[in-house]
Amino acid sequence: MRHTIIIAEAGVNHNGSYGRAVEMIHAAARAGVDYVKFQTFKADSLVSASAPRAEYQKRNCGGNDSQLSMLRSLELSYADFYRLAEECRNAGVGFMSTPFDLESVDFLAGLGMDYWKIPSGEITNLPYLRKIASKGGRVILSTGMSTMEEVCAAVDALEAGGTGRGDIYLLHCTTQYPTPYGDVNLRAMDALRGLGCRGVGYSDHTEGIAVPVAAVALGAGIIEKHFTLDRNLPGPDHKASLDVAGLCDMVRAVRAVEQAVGDGVKRVTDSERPNIAVARKSIVAACDITAGEVLTESNLTAKRPGTGMSPMLWDSVVGTRATRDYRKDEIIDSI
Repeated sequence: MRHTIIIAEAGVNHNGSYGRAVEMIHAAARAGVDYVKFQTFKADSLVSASAPRAEYQKRNCGGNDSQLSMLRSLELSYADFYRLAEECRNAGVGFMSTPFDLESVDFLAGLGMDYWKIPSGEITNLPYLRKIASKGGRVILSTGMSTMEEVCAAVDALEAGGTGRGDIYLLHCTTQYPTPYGDVNLRAMDALRGLGCRGVGYSDHTEGIAVPVAAVALGAGIIEKHFTLDRNLPGPDHKASLDVAGLCDMVRAVRAVEQAVGDGVKRVTDSERPNIAVARKSIVAACDITAGEVLTESNLTAKRPGTGMSPMLWDSVVGTRATRDYRKDEIIDSI
């Protein structure tokens, strides 16, 4: 049975608090996710002083602060990330963090992550892509806000830098918080699959869990979803995040769908086999029949249980003679 990698995106929902970040790790671990992912950046290296906030950031954070001011308030130190990686190990869950600047790439290379996670906003950042590729290891590339041409160019850049397609996962994504259902387009995963990378997945920003669960049914090998300890906290991403109960619900639903998808071979399952006799029908006497009487459409019928001759043999039974007496509802056992 396949195993979908579930990434709980803590992101910046710790609001700059190391203690809250630790709480998030343990909550996500209890929910059963595979990885908890943060965001590592130096705000002054990430945005210029004049960079505006996105509309959803203005809506969720209020005020007139710049994007730089907002990000400074959400920044954790490198020392914090060392400790968070260790906290993940202690909690039995994988640690990941997305670097948003070149210095942070160098820093995270020393933490031994299983995957590099490239966010949608960096897919057109060639120096960044080359830097990630130079570090080696597997890459998960989010493709929000991207055309297929841009995705292909990013994959080519990673490949040229030393990261083979067999080490690249592509995540379909729509970069809006929350994403309208009509903008999701899960079938875009099929197009991404055609690029011949290691696999495809889905990074979700819709409300609720229906869409990521549907993505698993359509073959997503990785699911990434924002979560928070409290959706009412101030900050850019809380409103588009699952609370802990929602995260637990999503993990349970994903694991159920993994089992339900199966291998595509139509067969009788062990669980349903005992019900064949109960639910199917047999050819039975519609009325009392005497030995030697011709079996006809009028004196035969099909009724449960399915322990006798199948009604699929109807044409071979009609027109023969009864080999013995039958009472009404008795299964026709020989011809």
